[in-house]
Amino acid sequence: MPPTLPPPHWIDTPDALRDLAAHLRAQPRIGVDTEANSLHAYREQVCLLQFSTAEADYLVDPLALDDLSPLAPVFASPQVEKIFHAAEYDVLGLHRDFGFSFAHLFDTMVSARILGYEKVGLGALLAQHFGVRVEKRYQRADWGQRPLPRELLDYARLDTHYLLPLRERLAEALEARGLLPLAEEDFARLARPLETPGRPPLWQRGGHDLTPQQVAVLKALWEFREEEARRRNVPPFKILGDKTLVALARALPRTPGELRAVPGMRGHPLRRYGQALLAAVQAGLRAPAEPRTRRARPDEATIARLEALRRWRQGAAAAMGVPSDVVLPRSHMEAIAAANPSTLEALQPLMRDIPWRFERFGRQILAALGEVT
Repeated sequence: MPPTLPPPHWIDTPDALRDLAAHLRAQPRIGVDTEANSLHAYREQVCLLQFSTAEADYLVDPLALDDLSPLAPVFASPQVEKIFHAAEYDVLGLHRDFGFSFAHLFDTMVSARILGYEKVGLGALLAQHFGVRVEKRYQRADWGQRPLPRELLDYARLDTHYLLPLRERLAEALEARGLLPLAEEDFARLARPLETPGRPPLWQRGGHDLTPQQVAVLKALWEFREEEARRRNVPPFKILGDKTLVALARALPRTPGELRAVPGMRGHPLRRYGQALLAAVQAGLRAPAEPRTRRARPDEATIARLEALRRWRQGAAAAMGVPSDVVLPRSHMEAIAAANPSTLEALQPLMRDIPWRFERFGRQILAALGEVT
């Protein structure tokens, strides 16, 4: 941490939180970040909130506070700009744990991508713009521990301390290139992805060469791992990795010797979980077969339109000097290819939440679709 920075304010009482919330509501913009314990607990939770204003840095301890609702008006206020780096993860966690809703975001990572930065991580941006070096190893720290060591407190405050001046530099560059409206529509989208569907469980997506009965075994193994992780309050991957579970379902071991031959089943996992895993395999063999529900493959015409849009998008991105998904997000490209609009009136509803892109690229998208015979 630069030696000139005063220590951050630690907020762990209701009165201090109410005072901070009132102070934040009066700011035109604030830096925001969160730290969670996803690598150290079965159910991830936000363990620290960081805020920065132009004058000071604040660290809020949600583990010591029963009610964070005083912060809700801050996050929902259209008058207070909330500056994040990679906001999606923070927004999802804050909504999940505290029910917050959001308005008026600015994302420095999204901005850097739109501007064509080769490296868009916060550490790289802080080094480039301010000469500040951040210890990456703290990203994997256990943020649920208390008290937090001094080095973690220093690391956490740096995640927001420079967001305000970084925002100024990136916003100025976006405006100079005429890309600020594009960035703003992405910021608005970041405030809304609050109901993102969860990833399917491993037994529905892992090991595509498995038979239906092997899938049933994989499901039984996955259920064992989930229960063990829940009981020990650790992430499931710390019990057994996905590759090991799939290898077990493929091998169907029935004896300790067969179990020992499965990749990943030596040493501690074998000693601690061997008998339980053999029991799970047997339970899966007795269970009804579990054929996967596979996603329907698009028809050939849709695939041809998708390829045409992909080629157009790559060309447009190269001309702008940005990643291709900045030109048109993949989800929108797939929806347009499936709908096959032939007029701007038909295309507009498919791009309702990205109006700048519709105005800029709508006719080009129709032209790309028109090339498909």
